[in-house]
Amino acid sequence: MWRKEEQKSQGVPEMPVSQAAGIPQPSTPSSAPPVSIGATGSALPVSPRAAACISQGIRIKGEITGKEDLFVDGTVEGKLDLGNASCTIGPNGKVKADISAREVIVRGHVDGKIDGVEKVQLWNSGRVTGEVRTERLAIEDGAVLRGKVEAGKPHVSGHDLRKSSNASEKSKGNVEAGTRAAVI
Repeated sequence: MWRKEEQKSQGVPEMPVSQAAGIPQPSTPSSAPPVSIGATGSALPVSPRAAACISQGIRIKGEITGKEDLFVDGTVEGKLDLGNASCTIGPNGKVKADISAREVIVRGHVDGKIDGVEKVQLWNSGRVTGEVRTERLAIEDGAVLRGKVEAGKPHVSGHDLRKSSNASEKSKGNVEAGTRAAVI
């Protein structure tokens, strides 16, 4: 006997439209990463945790704030403040902004300050020009980083940094073990 359900495509979750909001809702929970449709019409995988996506071809000027993970594969100029969320700059992403997030992953181009509270990752396709401040920094072979880097446990401001440098001069050159600074 022929059944209509057997004709459905395998592996693609059904997306019924909500009557009230007109927003597609997945019929079953899926562990598959969200996908974005690129300019060529093919599906591109995005960050598995990204709640929001700025896809290729989108250009935003201004300030973006939020508390959800963000995937940027378009162009952003201004400021990105994501608090305790993750920000991923995709391979086609071009960001000329200051980025502040818990975790920042760079696969595209960033020009500005990056403040990754826990971690900053530069993939081999990543290019960063500016300042990077983070607790942990990972740089793949092939990535380009030009600017100032502060990496280590204590996340101190410039005022606190001057206090600790004066204290270290008085204590005959003792340096805080958890802080490393380098200018590249």
